[in-house]
Amino acid sequence: MSEMVKVAVDAMGGDYAPVEIVKGAVMAVNEKENVQVVLLGKEADIERELSQYTYDKARVEVVNCEDVIEMAEAPVNAIRTKKDSSIVKGMQMTKTGETDAFISAGSTGAVLVGATLLVGRIKGIERAPLAPLIPTANGVALLIDCGANVDSRPSHLVQFAKMGSIYMESVMGIKNPRVALASNGTEEEKGNALVKETHPLLKECKDINFIGNIEARDIPMGAADVVVCEAFTGNAILKTYEGVGAVLINKIKASLMTNLKTKIGALLIKDALKETLKDFDVDKYGGAPMLGLKGLVVKSHGNSKAGVIRNSIFQCVTFKEQQINEKIKAGIVEQTKETLSDKED
Repeated sequence: MSEMVKVAVDAMGGDYAPVEIVKGAVMAVNEKENVQVVLLGKEADIERELSQYTYDKARVEVVNCEDVIEMAEAPVNAIRTKKDSSIVKGMQMTKTGETDAFISAGSTGAVLVGATLLVGRIKGIERAPLAPLIPTANGVALLIDCGANVDSRPSHLVQFAKMGSIYMESVMGIKNPRVALASNGTEEEKGNALVKETHPLLKECKDINFIGNIEARDIPMGAADVVVCEAFTGNAILKTYEGVGAVLINKIKASLMTNLKTKIGALLIKDALKETLKDFDVDKYGGAPMLGLKGLVVKSHGNSKAGVIRNSIFQCVTFKEQQINEKIKAGIVEQTKETLSDKED
C-alpha cells in the first residue's frame, strides 16, 4: 500500500460549505486507501453531514473551529485575529507537518495571506505563485501566476517558469514542457518592461524548454504547456477564459433548442457533445496549487462542489508522491546557490 497522505480541508469555505466539501472528502477517502482527511470547521455541522455517509472513520478526523473567515473580510486582519478559524488552523497543521496539504474554497485573499505568513516559502523561493490548470485544444496548460503576485520582478517570473515546468512534468506527465511568456506579441522586443527584462533571462535558462512569447489568443490552441506572467495579467486571462467559456456553452445550448429540427439534432449529438465538453472541464484536475511553499496549499474556486474537492485531494496525493517540493528545492534553490557560487569564483 502507498504511503498515507493526510490532507486538511476547510469545511467552512465556499458557496456550498459544508455540504459539498464534506461529500467530496468522503468520496476521496472511499476511493483511495492512502488518503486521510482532517475536516476543519463547525464540528456539529460537519458531523451532521458525515452522518449521511459510510466511510472509514479511522481516516476522517474533525477539528472544531469556532471562527469563520468570511469572503468580504480584510485578509491580513482576518488571519491575525481569527486564530480559531478553519483557514488558520489548517495552515498551521500544514506548516508543522501534521498534515501534508491544506485545501480551501474560501476567501482567496485569506488563503494567499495565510499561505505566505503561516506556511511560509521554501528558503530561496522569492514568491509563491498560484498556478491553475486551464483547458486547451491539446489538453491543459499551467497558468502561473494567476492571483498571488500582482507586482512581480523578472527574477520572480524566472522562478515561476521553473516551478511550472517541474509541476507539469512531474504531475501531468508532460516531458520537457514548453514554457512561454505571456505578452502582446510573439516578437522578442514586444511586451511591457517586465516582459522585456524577463525574456532574455528565460532564454538563458538551460533547465527549461523556453519557446518565447505567447499571445493570449494562442493559449487556448495549446501553443504552450506553461504560461508565465504576473498575477494581474494571469487573472485577466483566467477570468476571460471563464467568461468566454460560459457564454459559448450557453449559446450552444440555446441554439440547439431553437426549433424542432435543432432539438432533434441535439438528441443525436448529445453524447458526443458531452464528451467534448468534458475536455474543457478543469474541475477534474482539482484546485490551483500555490507552488514554492514549505507545505502544499491548494485553492479551489468558491463554487466548488464535491467532485472538485475530491480531485483536489487526489491532486495533493500526487504532489506528495512526486515529491514536488523536493524537486523545486533541487531544481531551483540548489541551482541558484551553485550559480551564485560560480559568479563569486
